[in-house]
Amino acid sequence: MTMNFFRGVMGGQPAGPQPTGAETIHKLCDRVASSTLLEDRRDAVRALKSLSKKYRLEVGTQAMDHLIHILQTDRSDSEILGYALDTLYNIICNDEEEEQDESEDENAQKHEEDLGVLFTDKFLGDSESVTLLLTLLEEFDFHVRWPGVKLLTALLKNQCNQVQGVILVSPMGVSRLMDLLADSREVIRNDGLLLLQQLTKGNAAIQKIVAFENAFERLLDIITEEGSSDGGIVVEDCLLLLVNLLKNNSSNQNFFKEGSYIQRMKPWFEVGDDNSGWSAQKVTNLHLMLQLVRVMVSPVNSPGATSSCQKSMYQCGLLQQLCTILMATGVPADILTETINTVSEVIRGSQINQDYFASVNAPSNPPRPAIVVLLMSMVNERQPFVLRCAVLYCFQCFLYKNQKGQGEIVATLLPSTIDANSISAGQLLCGGLFSADSLSNWCAAVALAHALQDNLTQKEQLLRVQLATSLGKPPVSLLQQCTNILSQGDKINRRAKSEKGSKVQTRVGLLMLLCTWISNCPIAVTHFLHNQENVPFLTGQISENLGEDERLVQGLCALLLGICIYYNDNSLENYTKEKLKQLIEKRIGKENFVEKLGFVTKHELYSRAAQKPQPVFPSPEQMLFDHEFTKLVKELEGVITKAVHKTSEEEKKEEEVKKTLEQHDSIVIQYKDLIRDQDTQIQELREQVSTLSLNSEQMQNQVTQQQSQIQQHKDQYNILKLKLGKDSQGLSSSQGEGAHVNGLHTEELGQLREEVEELRRQHTLQHTQLSDKDSLINTLRCGAAAAAQTAEGGAGGFDNTELLGEVESLRSRVQAQCAEINQLQTERLELIRRAEAVSSAPASSSESSADTVKVSELESRLAAQTTETERLKEECRGLREGHAGLEQQLASAQSTVAIEQTEKTKLQQEVQESKKEQDDLLMLLADQDQKILNLKQRLRDLGETIDEDEDDLDARDQFGEDDDDDEEEDEENND
Repeated sequence: MTMNFFRGVMGGQPAGPQPTGAETIHKLCDRVASSTLLEDRRDAVRALKSLSKKYRLEVGTQAMDHLIHILQTDRSDSEILGYALDTLYNIICNDEEEEQDESEDENAQKHEEDLGVLFTDKFLGDSESVTLLLTLLEEFDFHVRWPGVKLLTALLKNQCNQVQGVILVSPMGVSRLMDLLADSREVIRNDGLLLLQQLTKGNAAIQKIVAFENAFERLLDIITEEGSSDGGIVVEDCLLLLVNLLKNNSSNQNFFKEGSYIQRMKPWFEVGDDNSGWSAQKVTNLHLMLQLVRVMVSPVNSPGATSSCQKSMYQCGLLQQLCTILMATGVPADILTETINTVSEVIRGSQINQDYFASVNAPSNPPRPAIVVLLMSMVNERQPFVLRCAVLYCFQCFLYKNQKGQGEIVATLLPSTIDANSISAGQLLCGGLFSADSLSNWCAAVALAHALQDNLTQKEQLLRVQLATSLGKPPVSLLQQCTNILSQGDKINRRAKSEKGSKVQTRVGLLMLLCTWISNCPIAVTHFLHNQENVPFLTGQISENLGEDERLVQGLCALLLGICIYYNDNSLENYTKEKLKQLIEKRIGKENFVEKLGFVTKHELYSRAAQKPQPVFPSPEQMLFDHEFTKLVKELEGVITKAVHKTSEEEKKEEEVKKTLEQHDSIVIQYKDLIRDQDTQIQELREQVSTLSLNSEQMQNQVTQQQSQIQQHKDQYNILKLKLGKDSQGLSSSQGEGAHVNGLHTEELGQLREEVEELRRQHTLQHTQLSDKDSLINTLRCGAAAAAQTAEGGAGGFDNTELLGEVESLRSRVQAQCAEINQLQTERLELIRRAEAVSSAPASSSESSADTVKVSELESRLAAQTTETERLKEECRGLREGHAGLEQQLASAQSTVAIEQTEKTKLQQEVQESKKEQDDLLMLLADQDQKILNLKQRLRDLGETIDEDEDDLDARDQFGEDDDDDEEEDEENND
């Protein structure tokens, strides 16, 4: 029976009446809900999938809950999961229906779209459904992951904010979706890009999470792998996602810049010499790449972030690459236009980028500046409208906050710099200003106004410009020529007889130029009022009752006349502030004047131009207001209204108040300068006091350390004196003499020298005795030779013993002398330390205390009053002198120590030499002992009798029990 049912569903011959679609879907839903076999549920879901497109409403209404239940329970079977996800996608997505509804009416199409939103809301009724879908995206199986991606994308299209909220709070929700970009299957990766595009729309929090999930690195890698600008639609999807992540998101923009990703954009804009035959996809890709650059330097971003990105683009060569495209041939018109807009925002407000752009030359013969080439396109009426708007925007950005560039443009109009053989920017602007094309008039007027924006110097310089109108007539100033064109309305009417909008466009452009020119420039106001025809023309224009098209011109004329009042310096007697206000009251009326002035800000195109700097207009006729001019109007409208309503008495009071305020400001400025100077002096004095205090502390520390060392040396010296006082009477008397002199260092050094001389004499005496012993040894040798014949050996012991006794006596005397030398060295060091203590300790202590008192006195006086600055200076001078004296005393003490150290070194060298000579003497005596013993043994062996002297030496040598033992050991060694 089951098979018959599915045959009916799947197209077999029905056994009875054909069931309706709703009935079939109902039966399939029952089968999905009640079947225990996985195969039956799978077949039923497959059947629902096949019917979901044709019976979208029925399947969505009856089967959605069952399909969601399948996703929850049958996780182990990827096939049934895939069928369920595909079915949900078909009933939620509107793509297929949109294609079918192209031939249907709008109501049917709206119904289908509402159906998708309805089923989306039903699916999102339980937020766990989206969490379940995110969990299924972790499945690697293609038949589960791909339909899951498409379903989530459809949900985001229909209910973006609600789905974003669920994903945002879902643990690892965004991370799971970012894993799609790493999928090796391009279909899933590409649909993952579409999913992330929908996910990141208008949600800054998700944009940040996606960015910090290494999205920039992955997307730029995909763009490079796909061929950059030559790539396909995948590159386009990546660029759209990048724009979503960066647009109006300062955090991501900073992360993109700090990650050095701007440098990776440079290869995108490398173009060859042959730029013909660009594909539509390449144009789209490059357009999005330029848009991405503009997102990073958009004027709506914070100034600091924009400036930082502009600097990075210049340093990495991206700006240079864009200028190369700008000057290349064969580039499509829309790409060239977007490149101009991009370069405009890269250089806007950045001095280094503006300077570079001014140095760019077009590859022509002779080379021309890029600015000149672009201006030629702007004033050429045959160029596309969007291209001319882009060039105007580029010129405005070049002059934005660029007084150097403004001066260079105005300089090309001055008589001294005009070159007849070349075309300059000034010549092109003048040509456009007075051409027959109203759009060129407007663009040139606005461009010239930007050369004067917030630059009083250039406004005054432009008054020098003279124009030759025709042969035989004297030249007129540029200001006069502009007002002449305004006043000659009949000529403009004939020029634009069939186009009322064009006449208005030209006059609006000239009026904006004049308002910008004379605002905040009293000299220009005087020049304007000097022409007797200007004021009557303005009052006539304002007082007339004209149509809607002329109201804007009336409002701008009122603004121009108001500027002449507000910035009037009353240098012209006929056109002072008061007389101009009286003229307005008589000819126009103050209320009527203010009403006409309000026509400017109430115009519908005014608010559109005030939104952003870039001039974007649907058609040339709507090109009336400039962004910077709207700022000027907003600034001046209120002050002009107040100025017109003020009476003469109020003017006088205001003038008096202004003078008083100016005087007050000048006094305040003087006091500020005085206080600033005093603060500087106080700061310098504080630094000097701090330096001197630091030096004083350092010297105090040195004195304390030296005093501590002296005390330690004194203690050590006293201990040594106590120890050495018990050794001998001679040492005690020597120490007594040292104590008796009590610090007379010179006499002690003389005594030490005498003792060293005594040691030298003793050493000479010992050396003489050693020579005598050598002669005695030689005598013994001769005696040994005679003893070889006599063979008497019993009487020689006495002389040998006497010789050994004398040697031992010499040894004891040498040891005593060494001990005495060491004691003298110790006493000498103690005498040097005592001398240092006597000379430096008292002076250092007194100077240190005086220095501390002065520093504390300076600090108290400096904190008390700033008027005591001179006294502080005198104190500082005294402190410096005390410091210098202290340094001199320290240097003197150090010099004395150095001299004494030299003397000490000499004495130590002499003592070392004496010790060395004594050591040599001991060695010689030891050798003599050994030789005597050998000779005695030989004499005994020969049987020779030793003399009595020699026996006495032997007896002395054998004195004591220990000496006898040593002699017996020597004889045993000789045997």
